[in-house]
Amino acid sequence: MEQFTESERSIISQFCTNTDKPVFALVNLPEVVCGALFSRYSRSTKSLRRVLLDEFINNPETGFAEVAKFAAGSGNSALVATRKAEEFYERVLVGYGDDSVAELGGAHLAVEDVSNIATKVMQDARIGVSPLEKSTRYVHFNQKTDGKYRYLREERIMQSPFADEYTSAMDLLFDTYSKLNEPLTNAMQEKYPNESQASERAYASSIRAKVCDMLRCLLPASTLTNTGLYGNGRAFEYMLLRMHASPLSEIKATAEGMQSELNLVIPSFVRRANDKYGQATQQYMNETNATVKKTLASYELTENASARPNAAGDATGVELVHYDSDAENKVLAAILFEHSEKSLAQLYSLAQKMPKEEKEKILLAYMGGRANRRQKPSRAFENAHYCFSLCGNFGMYRDLHRHRILTQFRQPLSTQHGFEMPHELIEYGHEKEVREAVETAASLQVRMKEKMPLESQYAVPMGYRLRWYMNMNLREAYHFIELRSMPQGHIDYRRMVQQMYLKIKNVHPVFASGMKFVDMSEGGLERLDAEKKTDKKLEELKKKYGH
Repeated sequence: MEQFTESERSIISQFCTNTDKPVFALVNLPEVVCGALFSRYSRSTKSLRRVLLDEFINNPETGFAEVAKFAAGSGNSALVATRKAEEFYERVLVGYGDDSVAELGGAHLAVEDVSNIATKVMQDARIGVSPLEKSTRYVHFNQKTDGKYRYLREERIMQSPFADEYTSAMDLLFDTYSKLNEPLTNAMQEKYPNESQASERAYASSIRAKVCDMLRCLLPASTLTNTGLYGNGRAFEYMLLRMHASPLSEIKATAEGMQSELNLVIPSFVRRANDKYGQATQQYMNETNATVKKTLASYELTENASARPNAAGDATGVELVHYDSDAENKVLAAILFEHSEKSLAQLYSLAQKMPKEEKEKILLAYMGGRANRRQKPSRAFENAHYCFSLCGNFGMYRDLHRHRILTQFRQPLSTQHGFEMPHELIEYGHEKEVREAVETAASLQVRMKEKMPLESQYAVPMGYRLRWYMNMNLREAYHFIELRSMPQGHIDYRRMVQQMYLKIKNVHPVFASGMKFVDMSEGGLERLDAEKKTDKKLEELKKKYGH
């Protein structure tokens, strides 16, 4: 290990979790300094601590004294330290021209009071950003601010002839949501009495989740929510680039606010999102989109009402559009490759000639004796692919949209594909009032769509269906289907992923045989078992910490 003087150790201990081990973490440094430090480190023979000492701390050009004062708690803010680091980054390191440097620094960002349209645009970022959104399952959305329900009053809508009708339709949705909360809570308590010795906390939480799950079909896409994001600079830059290019005023305004705040903490990493290069890329995106629309103008791409999918849970909502009929041979070749010195082409040829019984023997051995859903087959399964066309309610889509290590893309929200009415609302006599509220919003959305198609999405309640597709490899399918079929999940998406499992089983029964943790049961009080496990964890924490 590299030796440091006592003085050097005293200095670097402010910024490294240890001074004498080969593995350590950086602390008390602005993100832009971490990115600059790692970029310099990649082109140096020195250790990271030595680079930090020689080229940052002891280099007067870096302005590192301000960073040190912040780390020592001398009153300098992190923003001052970041500005000093930014100057150094621009003058010395920006010449590296390496985009990957921006992946070495990140930021936590809170984005509040935005619609469910905006959060989906942000969460479309698949790699490099981790989002967490306010839950429709655990939080009631009937609060008011200054006497008004919390939904987006989008500027173009509010300046249009639809303004009063839009406000009236949104208020009716929230009024109905609020009105049904108490009677449905009472009905669920009667249907699912606490007979399982669950704590009051666990039971109340489970009932609340059940009721919220039923009522979210009423919430419009305009519902205001909050989302937290952690991401690296490169991912934020691309997210902002797409948002700046959006034709929706809310998305543009949100992008401007995000850009402003990220400029305070990781400025170098997000600058190009809206500089002259970023604006040129935004123009390219918009021009390409316009050209494609013009090219497709002669094609009939709308759907007749008679072609709408059937009711919730119907298998017509899940189509396996295409899959690799040669997947077994490709997966086998990849399995053999790991244990061979032959080329992949040679092994693929070998797999093609292998008897069926031998293929199954190797595949079953590769799946192994899985003890739980977290034990997944390895990367050879990434050579089998499936494309699903899906149609389900927007609330369900929001849940499944969280899976980012695959390809999924959605069509604009509309009321074209029908509404999924939770059966409990029919069972307990609330169908009429729910349908009145959602059909009022649907009627408005259809008329708005003629004049302002993008803005009309804000009026769509979450119970209406939309179309999207998912491309996934077999390894991701194991994770996705087993996780989203678990009993504590929302019954809507559980039914969908159960159908996806059956589609894979139909074409690749050997692969499906390894999915041992797909739950095909129907719903009940979905969250109760999970809440009881939480109770057990809380008890363990009490024992551990004494309170």
